[in-house]
Amino acid sequence: MSATHYQFKPLNIGRFLVWSIFAMVLMLVPLLFTSSLSHTILSQMGIAIIVCLSYNMLLGQGGMLSFGHAVYSGLGSFVAIHALNLVSQGRLPLPVSLIPLAGGLAGLLFALLLGWVTTKKAATTFAMITLGVGELVWAMSLMFPEFFGGEGGVSGNRVTGPKPLGITFGPQIQLYYLIALYTFVCTGLMFAFTRTPLGRMLNAVRDNPERVEFVGYDTQKVRYLSFVIAAFFAGISGGLAALNFEIVTSEVVSGYRSGAYLLFTFLGGATFFFGPIIGAVLMVLAFVLLSEFTKAWLLYLGLIFLFMVMFAPGGFASLIMMNVRVAAFGKLKPLWRNYLALLLTGLIAFAGAAAMIEMLYHLQLDAALGSKLRYLGMQLNAAAAGSWGAAAAVMLLGLGLFAVARRRFVAEWSDIQESIEKEIKRREAL
Repeated sequence: MSATHYQFKPLNIGRFLVWSIFAMVLMLVPLLFTSSLSHTILSQMGIAIIVCLSYNMLLGQGGMLSFGHAVYSGLGSFVAIHALNLVSQGRLPLPVSLIPLAGGLAGLLFALLLGWVTTKKAATTFAMITLGVGELVWAMSLMFPEFFGGEGGVSGNRVTGPKPLGITFGPQIQLYYLIALYTFVCTGLMFAFTRTPLGRMLNAVRDNPERVEFVGYDTQKVRYLSFVIAAFFAGISGGLAALNFEIVTSEVVSGYRSGAYLLFTFLGGATFFFGPIIGAVLMVLAFVLLSEFTKAWLLYLGLIFLFMVMFAPGGFASLIMMNVRVAAFGKLKPLWRNYLALLLTGLIAFAGAAAMIEMLYHLQLDAALGSKLRYLGMQLNAAAAGSWGAAAAVMLLGLGLFAVARRRFVAEWSDIQESIEKEIKRREAL
């Protein structure tokens, strides 16, 4: 009788290295950016990473376009803030550090209730159902002030309950590390989900639901279970947001919030696991920093989204991975000059276009302050034809130079891709 031999898979050094770097970044970044504002922004990024990754479980992995994902993160926020208030009143023996789990369970329970109906259909019908559910919940948030707090929302105090090791979560740095811990664990769990049979089957339902039904799987159950799991992680992000801001309003369940999740998950790259992480960082930078620099930030955001849809529908993650592939074959060095030319000419065109946008917004919103405004250290006169003409000339010059640089880049890129394909065939022939 032969003995049974057990073999273990070799350690994936690359994956271990990536996750170690991710953990190190989460731990060390607040030591590099030490201001309270920086810690607040970093905390929001951690929250956004969780919710965007949970949304990508639906969009990128399951092909389910949802317009109501904020329902589950938002309801998780409301349940978490009520749980926090119960802790403050001494009626709930729960550590503050576990409040986000209350939000996650709330998101899961609401998804169990609403998800069965929502996932009955797929594709466009699913998207319309999520939109209807989202609008219904948002309307209810103004109709039931006992739970939702009306227009003023519900506030709480996170400095309450037991304080182990003197941790009060009053200083932002303490709350950041709690958010960072949840971010790392939730990111790891959502990545693990992509490797489970359910995660693989969700990909199959996205790509070919008819074949999945043919081999005996219920596609609606696959979508439903994935929907519930995604809502759980969205609820955790909502609970963390409740601790971070200590107030929850009806805005957290609005269609505007759901649209933001969709837009930035797409910008980051829904076809790659790390894409929503990029999108989450961009979302916080846009909402917190870009909105402080210009009143036209939504217009700039819309233009970026438009150009990404036209020229890079795979998001920023796809651009990164394409260049990683080129670098793996040692072909990246010849492209640096082309990238530099594209960057410089693009900035010239953008500077001219942004000058006209800022002058237009100044005339519409700040006309009472006069016609002059500061832009990139220069003074523009929104009422003078010279300023408009100069801005238009700079934009047209930049566009012309960009077109020339882009033509050269496309030619160089095509040659490199052709050489890569030849190298791949040569290796396969060996």
